[in-house]
Order: sequence, then C-alpha cells, then structure tokens
Amino acid sequence: MVAGLQLRWHHSVREIDGQAWNALLEGVSGARPFLTHEWLLALEIHGCACTETGWQTQFAALHDAKGDLLAACPLYLKSHSYGEYVFDWAWADAHDRALSREGRQYFPKLLSASPFSPIPGQRLLTTPEASPALRTALQDRLLAALQERCTQEGWSSAHALFVSDEEAQLASRQGWLLRHGVQFHWTNRRPQPYASFEEFLSTLHRDKRKKILQERRKVHDAGVEFDVIEGPQASEQDWAFFYRCYQDTYHAHGQRPYLNEALWQTVGQRLAPHWVMFVARQGGERIACSLLAVDRAQGVAYGRYWGALQAVSCLHFEACYYQPLAWCINQGLSRFEGGAQGEHKLARGLLPVTTNSVHWLAHPGLRHAVSDFLMREDLGLTHYVNELDERKPFKPQD
Repeated sequence: MVAGLQLRWHHSVREIDGQAWNALLEGVSGARPFLTHEWLLALEIHGCACTETGWQTQFAALHDAKGDLLAACPLYLKSHSYGEYVFDWAWADAHDRALSREGRQYFPKLLSASPFSPIPGQRLLTTPEASPALRTALQDRLLAALQERCTQEGWSSAHALFVSDEEAQLASRQGWLLRHGVQFHWTNRRPQPYASFEEFLSTLHRDKRKKILQERRKVHDAGVEFDVIEGPQASEQDWAFFYRCYQDTYHAHGQRPYLNEALWQTVGQRLAPHWVMFVARQGGERIACSLLAVDRAQGVAYGRYWGALQAVSCLHFEACYYQPLAWCINQGLSRFEGGAQGEHKLARGLLPVTTNSVHWLAHPGLRHAVSDFLMREDLGLTHYVNELDERKPFKPQD
C-alpha cells in the first residue's frame, strides 16, 4: 500500500478536480459519459442527483501524501431506492418491520452507482498507472471504507450496482453479498464485423428476420423517415425536442422524469461527442426521438431514452433498436447495450448478459435472510438465462 495514503469524503462533485477524476476513467468500460466529472456535476448542479432529490453526494477518494488522486468511488447517501434498477424495497420493508422498534431504519443507505443509468462497469476507480497489486489494494481499501462509514454513521447498508466481475469477486471476499441480474446486449460479429444491417438480419432465424422486416415495413408505410444527428451537430432546438419526447413518455406513464431539460442542454454541450439522436419525421413533422450514448474508445453504444408524440405501429422498435443497430454497424462499434430488462429484445438480436451488484448489510439477521433469498433468486435466474439461451434468434454457425 502507498505510504501516507489519505481517505477523504466529498459532499459535492465540485470538491473534486475534474481532470484528476476523469484520469481515473482511462480504459474503464461503462465510464463515459456516465461516470465523467461533467456528467456527475451536471446531475448535481441541475438538481437531478442532489440532497433535495434523495441523492446526497458522499464520494470517497484516496490520495497519496502529495495529494494526488489515486482512487475514488462515486457514492450517494440515498433516502429511497428510485433510479437504481436493482430493487431492494422488500429488503427495506423487512428491515424496518423487524427493527423499527429499536429505532433503526433502512434509509438512508450508502450507494455506489451511476445515477439513473444501469450501465455495467467499474465503480472502484483507480489510477491507470497502478500495478495490479496496488489496484487491488486500493479497491479493497475503498470497500473497507464504505463499511466503516456505515458503521460509524449507523447506516443500514452499502450497495454497489452493476459492478465489474473483478469488483464483484473483491467484494465477495470482504463478505459482501453478490446479486445477479440480466440485461440484453447486441455484439458485432467477430472476427469480421457485419458489413450492413441486412447482413446482420441474414444471420437470424427466418421467423425472426421476417418479423423484423414486417415491423420496419409498417414504419416505412406510415411515411416515417429518420434523421441521425450526432452530438456535435445537435442544436439547442434538437435537445429541446428530445426532451419534449422524453418528458411526454414519462408523463404518459404517470411518472415524473428524473432528468430535466437544463441537464440535457448542459451535457449536450459539454459531452457532445457522446450522444447520437435518431429523430423520426412524418409528413415533414418531427414525431419521435431516441437517444444513444456512445463511448467510441470502448466501441460501445448505450440505448438510453426515447419518446414519441404520435402513435405509429412498431415505431419504438425502429427508433430504439433497428436505427441504432444499423448506425452501430456503419460506425464499426462492437457492442450495443439495450439497457435494463426487456425480454422482447432477444428476438431482435440482443442476447442475455449477466450483471453484478454487491451489498453489505450491517444487521446480521437481515444479512442472513437476504443471503438466503439471493441463493434462491440466483437459482431461478440461472434457469431463466438457460431458457433464454435456448431461444437465441441466430441461426447455427457454419
């Protein structure tokens, strides 16, 4: 371990040097744009992830004796479990029913995550110059710091969501509970990538290919065309239209959107290369928009949000899957992550991928009960993934 290592807790993203923070993201999968200093700061200053919304910044950072940043972890003290995509409401209910008479409450809890974004990747960030041994030591120290913080403050638990396989193993060795989930990701063919969307379709079973072509034809016959707008070319008006679509979709489901227009205007300017819009037009009028986040260095695109102002059959599939996949193939990207849940994605060429989250629970009784639950949940998940594998849409390889 580094001599003179210092642990610091930061209660605002502003307290951390942006350049030093972003240096920790070098080569990290799932980090750009959703763990960049610009994104996290924008969430805070525009009131999306802040104390008032139940996301109180508690970032942990490890510095050497000179004050240089060696490792860090994005952390929030949460007063609820909204915007996480890993559900622990039942744990909270069981905890409070059993322990509220002792004055113990499940919330607040300590959470490491990219707010509102189920993007798998690292949460225990380390300097890229660290040796493998130092990297492991720094990550172990961060995990221990989370446990110590919860114990000192009397918080019920600490959680890290959508962590890497390496981090899941480290946390398990420290006694954290491991929970798995399933997402659906598309992978470009290797060693020779797809030359076109049509070539990709040719690899699917006939019934799946036929269904996709029928869905695309419905959108085409409705007179819908698409404009692809990459972030640096997107205007304030483009972002305003995207937000209108995004907001209307939330309202249609009786929900309030987590992210506001000021946030999108800011990140559209400061993180422009990381976004692509697919704007649908009908009769010359804009009627829908989907948004991708892109990490070109990693060769990955992330399906994030969409919304429509007019109802057109199969428009969702075209805007959120077929247009983005065609663009990814054209750009030579290696992977498209479709986001949380959604078994319907399987028929469209996105295959199941197991995700990890890790959980440290202070109360021994709750820890034992959740451990037992997770063992049973994991068995069911294994059967589910095996069933999905049997339903893969691709033809057998020659």
